[in-house]
Amino acid sequence: MSKHSAANLGHLVIIGGHEDREGDKQVLSRFVELAGGTDEKIVVITAASGEPDAMWQVYDDAFADLGVNNREHIHLESRERANDPDIVRKIASAKGIFMTGGDQRRLLSILGGTAIDAAMHAAYCERGACIAGTSAGASAMSGHMLAAGLSEGQHEKGSVKLGAGFGLVQKVIIDQHFSERGRLPRLLTVIAQNPYLMGIGIDEDTALVIERGKGLEVVGCGTVTIVDCRQMISDVADVGEDECPEILDVRLHLLPAGARHFLTGDRERDSKVPAPVAEFLNNVTKRIF
Repeated sequence: MSKHSAANLGHLVIIGGHEDREGDKQVLSRFVELAGGTDEKIVVITAASGEPDAMWQVYDDAFADLGVNNREHIHLESRERANDPDIVRKIASAKGIFMTGGDQRRLLSILGGTAIDAAMHAAYCERGACIAGTSAGASAMSGHMLAAGLSEGQHEKGSVKLGAGFGLVQKVIIDQHFSERGRLPRLLTVIAQNPYLMGIGIDEDTALVIERGKGLEVVGCGTVTIVDCRQMISDVADVGEDECPEILDVRLHLLPAGARHFLTGDRERDSKVPAPVAEFLNNVTKRIF
């Protein structure tokens, strides 16, 4: 059997921001469950935030209300700290790793390529840990990351810039606060210019949960929007910067809360999964190690 046995399949909980932290906490509850329950260790990384202590207090209270006893704040203000062996050991012993919101560029500038970055990949791919990110922490999970660009407005060529993310999931771009901030034009802009990728827009208080190599589900109260431009017809290559290209034949898929799609490994059962769904699952849940 592969070293990536079923028992070691990790999970990603990719949250669109503003998840409920005071009511039934549906999204955070699912994260705790996938991290092994209230007896397991959960660490909260606040490197994306400019107010890490205040951010930690919010999640400390929320996870305490959920009954998590072993919870710890990992504050990283420098790359030196992100390579500290003592902090790396804290990541290595956690079954749940949660990245807060803030600025994804800040998050990657501090953690990208460090020992903690490597420890998170090992936790996910080798130990079956659950890694969650909300808002900026969500955008940072993909290999290609939204790094700069207007939140709203027209789909102008060149208005969105990409950067390198953590690469916990590949071949996608993740956007957050999606419906609430009208970000479909922004996601269309970047996917039209990079049709090799798929766009994933996640609403607030909503999470796309990915089980590595198996499938996905949507948790919370909103919707996950998937943008597929691989079959598009467009003049995006010919228009100038800041001009709006024509984009035709774009496929949009909407996954509401409660949607679940899994490949079982049983050929007969998996053959009943619609081909576009199976292709998407293979794309976003593929093993990267």
